[in-house]
Order: sequence, then structure tokens, then C-alpha cells
Amino acid sequence: MTIVRQPTRAGVRDAAAKIAAILPQTPLFTVEIRGVPVSFKAECLQPIGAFKIRGAWHRLTALDAEARDKGVVAFSSGNHAQGVAWAAKRLGMPAVIVMPSDAPAVKRDATMAMGAEIVPYDRMTENRAKIAAHLAHARGAALVPSFDDPWIIEGQGSAGIEAMTQMVEARLPDPSHVITPCGGGGLAAGLALALPEAKITIVEPEGWDDMCRSLEAGWIEPVGPNPPPTACDALQTIEVSPLTFDVLSRRGATGVRVSEAEIRTAQRWAAAKLRVVVEPGGAVALAAVLAAKVELKPGLLVILSGGNADPHAYAAVLGGND
Repeated sequence: MTIVRQPTRAGVRDAAAKIAAILPQTPLFTVEIRGVPVSFKAECLQPIGAFKIRGAWHRLTALDAEARDKGVVAFSSGNHAQGVAWAAKRLGMPAVIVMPSDAPAVKRDATMAMGAEIVPYDRMTENRAKIAAHLAHARGAALVPSFDDPWIIEGQGSAGIEAMTQMVEARLPDPSHVITPCGGGGLAAGLALALPEAKITIVEPEGWDDMCRSLEAGWIEPVGPNPPPTACDALQTIEVSPLTFDVLSRRGATGVRVSEAEIRTAQRWAAAKLRVVVEPGGAVALAAVLAAKVELKPGLLVILSGGNADPHAYAAVLGGND
């Protein structure tokens, strides 16, 4: 994909204004952990259950009338798929989503219910970006990547603008440290642009740590060979993009990894303390906080990025004791 421009903080503010015009703010919860107030941005309570609605709306509304008539093609394990499907339906556009065959049924069914066409693929043997690019070319449609796009990054960053406003209104310290889940890095890069004074820490599941590896190395590193199974379907990115890596590396972002057990503990904590459902990928930032992998100080902002949990898997997590 040819990048026609870089994402900017001005673009993030424009995206925030667009989002504010159509959607209410997601809640900001503040809870003391080990004596320190920690703020949680509940993006799991978006209409599609994830922050991805932000970038999708900013991207699709940037298309002209001719492009909208031809529709869009996206690739996603489910949350970006739902964001694109939601925005496309609202704008009267056709949408095709390239989705892994092992995507959770709850995400696949919700995407189809909004009128999108699903094209399945094998995430371990096929290249979703190439499949989507071929479909977009064949149909004359716009290709909407899940993170490698300046409009997408800006749209996701609108969550940071919104959280800053909420923290000021609640007379809390300005966000000085943001802990965020990271797959391809679109949300993290957007937050870095939205909150230029804040430290950014990205969190990934163990073994699916391409952004951690890249930030530590100073150049893009893919995940290691034979990555382990993870419940975090939304964070299974093999390699991050130059666009998101560049934003985060220039900001000096750091990364941490969390285990599957730590993620399950975080899901249970969110249910008990915040009364919200958080999917595994959406809970990794909270997992890092609870596992004491980040320092607790006033001004800490934690992103709960998604809540589209498989019902059976989620019930098993809540019933577990590991």
C-alpha cells in the first residue's frame, strides 16, 4: 500500500470531532489499585464492542462519493471488520471483509449481520493483505487496512482526546502514562499522537510480541517462529507496519508482554470491579497493571480496547481460578 501522507495530531483532533458528532463518549472508570487511582477507558462499550469503530468512521467518511459507490475491502479477525461494516452500513456502502477462518463466531456473525460479505482465509498459511488487495483491485473498491493507514491511526487516537477531556472534567491528573493493547499498533500510534506529553507503553501476549521486539531492536521484527496459541485473536499480528512503528519509536514507546493466565485474571478483575466484559485482547493492558509490569503513578490511563468475547470461552474464564 502506498502511504499518501503521515498521520498527524491535527488529524486525530478532526477524527475526534467526527466521532463526537455521531457517538456518545465511552465511560471512564477510576479505581484504586495498590493505593493509586487508575483510569480505565472502556472502549469495550462501543456500539460494536471495540475502539475500531473510530478509525473505520474516520477512514470511510474521508472517501469521496465515487469511491463510496464502489465500496470497501478490509481484512480483520473481527473488531476492525465490525467497525468497517458498521460505518459502511451507515454510509450506504458495500463492504467485503477478509476474515480468518478461525475468527470467533461472535465477531463473524456480528459482521455479517451488518451486511458485510465475508471472505475466509487461513491466517497461518495465507496472506490476508494480498487477498484483500486483489479483491479491492478486482472490484475497484477502496482498501481499508486495520492499522497501516493514516486515517485509521488518527481515528483510533480520538479515544485519547476523549479520555483527556474526561479526566480533566473529573479533576484527575492529565494522562501522563498510557497503557494500551497492541496488535498492529494503530491504536497505540493514535494515542501517541493524541497525547504527546504522555509516556506510551504497549502490551502484547507472550509469543505475539512483534511490536515489543521491534521497539527493543530499533527496527521492525516479526514474531518468532511457531508462535504459541493465544486467546487474543485480535492481537495476532505477525509483523507491524512501518507507519505505526515509526510513530511509536519516535515517541520512545516501550512494550511489555503478558501471559495467558495474567490475561484471564484481568478479565475476571474487570468483571468483578468494573462490571464490564473485556475480551482477551482487550484485557492485556489491564493484565500488565495487575501483574505489576508497569509502575503505578497518578495519571495512569489504561485502555480496555474490546469486549467481543466468545460466550463459552468467557464463561470458562469467569469460572476458572488460575
